[in-house]
Amino acid sequence: MGQLLDKFQGKEWKEKQIRIITDKVFNRVKDDAGRPTLTFEELYIAVLLIYNDLNKRLPGPHFDPPTKEQIKTLMQESDINFDGELDREEFVKFIRRITKDTFISVSQGLIITLAVAPTVALLTKRTCENVPGVGKVVQKVPNSIYASLVTLVIVAFQQGAERS
Repeated sequence: MGQLLDKFQGKEWKEKQIRIITDKVFNRVKDDAGRPTLTFEELYIAVLLIYNDLNKRLPGPHFDPPTKEQIKTLMQESDINFDGELDREEFVKFIRRITKDTFISVSQGLIITLAVAPTVALLTKRTCENVPGVGKVVQKVPNSIYASLVTLVIVAFQQGAERS
């Protein structure tokens, strides 16, 4: 439950996740190259590694990385010192730009789940109260607990479907 709640803390969680992923990937690619900056080819590999990590860590659908042309354009815009390579801070800003839409998509999916699921739960509770055998148990469960349980089940099903 704690891990689930961590995902809903918003901007701080997002920034922490981006920094963890970017530092890990930057160090990995930089160590292979031996320089403190990334060329376009190294940046392309880094972007693929970043999107691989994002798809593993974030709830929601699979996200495709940008094309080479998009990466080249964004690299030129993110290269503050115009040396044709990105240092660590330029790399973090670059990754924030290309992943902005990804995090918006994930956030919208979570909001829909957390807003719609409790409403659906309360509507189904009224229906379940008329089912013989189950109805008495459902009537005794408070609305808030019932809505929470159904929401957790829906989130679990979503995560299970994403892993398949």
